[in-house]
Amino acid sequence: MIELKPFLKQLISLPGLSGHEGPAREAIAAAWKPLVDDLSVSPLGSLHALKRGSGPGERPRILLAAHMDAIGLIVTNITPEGLLGITEIGGVDPRILPAMPVMVHTRSGDLPGVVAQPPDRLLPPNARSKPVQLEHLLVDTGLPPDEVHRRVRAGDLVSFGTEPLELAGDTLVGHSLDDRAAVAAVTVCLDELSRRAHVWDVWAAATVQEEETLGGAFTSPYAIRPQIAVAIDVTHAKGPGASDWRTAPLGKGFTLDWGPNTHPALFNAFKETAERAELPYTVTVYPSGSGTDAMGMQIVNEGIPTMVVSIPLRYMHTPVELISLKDIARTGRLLAEFIAGLELDFVEKKLRWEEEA
Repeated sequence: MIELKPFLKQLISLPGLSGHEGPAREAIAAAWKPLVDDLSVSPLGSLHALKRGSGPGERPRILLAAHMDAIGLIVTNITPEGLLGITEIGGVDPRILPAMPVMVHTRSGDLPGVVAQPPDRLLPPNARSKPVQLEHLLVDTGLPPDEVHRRVRAGDLVSFGTEPLELAGDTLVGHSLDDRAAVAAVTVCLDELSRRAHVWDVWAAATVQEEETLGGAFTSPYAIRPQIAVAIDVTHAKGPGASDWRTAPLGKGFTLDWGPNTHPALFNAFKETAERAELPYTVTVYPSGSGTDAMGMQIVNEGIPTMVVSIPLRYMHTPVELISLKDIARTGRLLAEFIAGLELDFVEKKLRWEEEA
């Protein structure tokens, strides 16, 4: 049985920036291997896991997709003083960077550093007395310039160096919980399905490059050809200055997301599953794209009916993202309950667009 907290703490202690997901993929593969029948890696680097169903013949397929890539930084240049210029990978708010511990991943090994901010009076006049922009921030490794030039090059990755922190209320803080919390939820689902019957084939994908290109979202469904796809991601939890309709309560269950990437019949089926299993949830709406792998998966081939399930998370895209472990476990159970209840003819019987009378 998967131990959720240690597994998730391991995942969010690893690098694996968008386009460079190797360390995260290895840890996820090790956790999934005893739970599934087959593991493979796509040409783009997504991890694919197959758990075969018990139905006869060629069984229908459901794809659970959670992206494993993380946001971070990349070295752009080295100053004469041996400091590293940086730019972002994924959406990074520069306000959270000053004084942050980081890890520079070089050819000769990992190199610890800290994000340095110049004194306000030394900034250009138009940049003073306001949050320092990324172009003025630097990484200091503490090494002399000649050593920095020998060990570091432009293009080296820089990941957040904050350690996981357990808080009260069964919550966890750390970087990369977007979206490794969802990877953990899929793992909980696979673990539960190892003790439950299901007739559909279950494909799980830890996808790559969601933060930048949706590369895994476009390519994994093309290879797997599922009848149904579910994107599992995080959504903004209610917190300081965040309390309107775009947020969901922390610790009160997952969200069922309603918007253009959600198939109405799937939304209703997941809602019925949650209520039947007495799992708490919130309905959230997204009037445009969901910002998840569903945007890519939905338009692969002739179009794939998709569902978006999200886990509330505070302080998204920072090194101190905060999440409830209970919400992750509930999400995994929802997925397992839905899959265990799928009948072979679900697509023919339920998966259709209902016209308004």
